[in-house]
Amino acid sequence: MTILRGRVLSFVSEPHGLDDAASYRYIEDGAVAIEDGKIIAVGEFVSGGDAEVIDHRPHLIMPGFIDTHLHYVQSQMIASYAGSLLEWLNTYTFVEEQKFGQQGHATVVASAFYDELIRNGTTTAVAYCSSAPQSVDAYFAEAEKRNMLMIGGKVMMDRNAPEALCDTAQSSYDDSKALIARWHGRGRGLYAISPRFAITSTPAQLAAAQALVAEHPQAYVQTHLSENDAEITLSMQLYPEAPDYTGIYETYGLLGPRTLLGHCIHLNHRETGVLAETGAVAVFCPTSNLFLGSGLFDHDRLRQHGVRVGVATDIGGGTSFSMLRTLDEGYKVLQLRGQRLTPFNSFYMMTLGNARALSLESTIGTIAPGCAADLVVLDSSATPAMALRMQTATQLVEELFLLQTLGDDRSIAEVYVAGARMKSTLGGL
Repeated sequence: MTILRGRVLSFVSEPHGLDDAASYRYIEDGAVAIEDGKIIAVGEFVSGGDAEVIDHRPHLIMPGFIDTHLHYVQSQMIASYAGSLLEWLNTYTFVEEQKFGQQGHATVVASAFYDELIRNGTTTAVAYCSSAPQSVDAYFAEAEKRNMLMIGGKVMMDRNAPEALCDTAQSSYDDSKALIARWHGRGRGLYAISPRFAITSTPAQLAAAQALVAEHPQAYVQTHLSENDAEITLSMQLYPEAPDYTGIYETYGLLGPRTLLGHCIHLNHRETGVLAETGAVAVFCPTSNLFLGSGLFDHDRLRQHGVRVGVATDIGGGTSFSMLRTLDEGYKVLQLRGQRLTPFNSFYMMTLGNARALSLESTIGTIAPGCAADLVVLDSSATPAMALRMQTATQLVEELFLLQTLGDDRSIAEVYVAGARMKSTLGGL
């Protein structure tokens, strides 16, 4: 048994304001007991006993961060200059993703991608691979090597992309079915059926995705929805029978509680109602939405109408692997919306909130007996500027907001995956 000692913070429910102390559990001198990769006890630290004690004081121990939408195959094209979503896709993304058909390329990128997740405190993520099945094999093989709970899938796309990237409705079904059999439930891996978005899928391919969902109800579904005005216009031209963009996915039975919909910026009232009714998750991608000028996510409107919400980096349209940097930009997006995002809500969203979005709250996202020992240790004095500010911080909420506003990978003192130390074992640190 190993005991991690430090200040322990974990959420038990979604916070409703700065004074909602019942939404979290905070222990000033806490102990997290770990055995066989799981948390077996949490409480006040008591000296004595034979367990190995790793003292992380004065740092903050939290559940590992969760990222609900990103593209690992875009890791080498972050910060590619473009004016809008469709220009960016055609100029950079589709060019980059073709490389994943090359022998060995996916393995190299997957390794670097996982290193970046760990450096930034992310222990679980939901990723799009490329249309090449070997990109999925590399993704899950690397996750298995590191014993990480990861979700991902092969992009299905049979039109409006370079020929080298396109599959067919039948081949995308066959490949996805084989990959589900190979990886879903193997180790900690979980599969996401992944039609890229309506523009790059014919009706026949969305029907193939529908068949996969019916055959594999425990798999996830991930796609993009309502990110950009030009995207919406083109989608409606391609699917003129649909009542709206959401209606395209609704028609093919792709909406449900295990569906993750990236962006969801420009939804009408009917679409919002459909998401709430089906339990589909709207995923907020603030750095990506700002970078591509896509629009401002309306968090409060969606939540008031009962829509489940996640938050994500959306690498490589997103500009940072860090969930801290992501929520910093998320705070600013909502400021422009006239909405308040408290520091407690930010850290809830990147831990228990995202775990709930994935229906995995009994496994990850919280520090409780029986949960996986996927943890992050946060140093709120990691830089001189942060240390200077911490001299005047007297409350937990101030520390969290400082971490969110100025923190980055340097604030991640250590990361544990299933109880194993991960960040300190990376090369180049």
